[in-house]
Amino acid sequence: MRWERHAGWSGALLAMLLALPLGLTASSTPREAPPAARGDQFFLISSVDLAKHQIVLKAPTEVTQLVRVIEKTTFLDEQGKPIQFKDLRAGDTVYATLAASGEGPRVLVSVRKGPMTVEELHRRYLSSD
Repeated sequence: MRWERHAGWSGALLAMLLALPLGLTASSTPREAPPAARGDQFFLISSVDLAKHQIVLKAPTEVTQLVRVIEKTTFLDEQGKPIQFKDLRAGDTVYATLAASGEGPRVLVSVRKGPMTVEELHRRYLSSD
């Protein structure tokens, strides 16, 4: 398993949050990304099982959860263009919308590949709204 490779990513994210001044803006050219879906969450993909239609997602808090991919699950790249389930890899950072299921793992409603940008960090975790 690739646990060791990703074990420190949430610590790095926390350090980045604590080190950023509130007024900081990104110095690089911002990428066009679709607006965040209501209720989506940021995750690192820990593993992808195409045969079982399952993904293990890891939150910045280091908590992992198994989610089930269904026929209606939508997959998007960083620009919001459709991709397929098989295009996802362990190590990808994604914004996912999950739903409860009657039994078993939660259902993956939608997933969009994309990095955690400085602007997104501010909007999600540092805004006073």
